[in-house]
Amino acid sequence: MIFPIGEHHPEFDRYFTGIVYISPVSDEQIHMSNLTFEPGCRNHWHVHRAEQGGGQMLICTGGRGWYQAWGEEAVEMTPGTVVHIPPGVKHWHGAAKDSWFSHLAIEIEGVNTGADWYGPVPEAEYQKLK
Repeated sequence: MIFPIGEHHPEFDRYFTGIVYISPVSDEQIHMSNLTFEPGCRNHWHVHRAEQGGGQMLICTGGRGWYQAWGEEAVEMTPGTVVHIPPGVKHWHGAAKDSWFSHLAIEIEGVNTGADWYGPVPEAEYQKLK
């Protein structure tokens, strides 16, 4: 069983379907946070942009979840799964509907980095995932 680590930050609710707990791990040298998603929680489609460098790396530390890049099949994430997300790739990630899910989110350093947020993953599409 995974227990929530970190705090629920309501100001981020506009980017998630469900509840996520966020705990900063490091802001020195590299920005890293631990995110713990309640079952069924996932973030909205988004892009990590950068003029140079940038992107994101996810490392699953507990539970079961999903990562999906736009136009591709969803990839199941279990403890030890590592996903490398280049800058400019539209994607989402979050918990399976029947499992808590935790991952480390590592922001890759770059020039003029940021995130652009889009709409939620359609419920019908999410429910197709096993």
